Amino acid sequence: MIRAFEENDLTAIMQIWLDTNIKAHYFIPKEYWTDNYEIVRSVLPQTEIYVYENDVTKQIDGFIGLSEEHIEGIFVREGAQSNGIGKRLLEYVKCVKSNMNLCVYQKNTRAIQFYQREQFVIQSENIDDNTNQKEYVMIWKK
Repeated sequence: MIRAFEENDLTAIMQIWLDTNIKAHYFIPKEYWTDNYEIVRSVLPQTEIYVYENDVTKQIDGFIGLSEEHIEGIFVREGAQSNGIGKRLLEYVKCVKSNMNLCVYQKNTRAIQFYQREQFVIQSENIDDNTNQKEYVMIWKK
């Protein structure tokens, strides 16, 4: 089930955020993510968040965070990946947004392939000031 974020979801989604970032972004030192944990924890509730809650276990298996039309990220718990949760979260927000954009590290080829399958196209290329990593800006229009 996909539902809006509730305050008591914060601990679970932050663990998913941390674990997923460390694994998916193996090319960025783990300390970058651990050092930014508290900052993200404080600003995350101010964004638009939808969580995927397992109907049986009631565990949060993933979430998507947005600021206006910008996707801050889609995160799925490691044990629940490759089960369509990211796709369902994205489809959910596609129903309420007519345009979206995001940034994705070029080395995160799995994420790039996912977004391209979901009709996002690469619009431009940047360097992320925080990590010095190349990234793509991708856009989607209804």
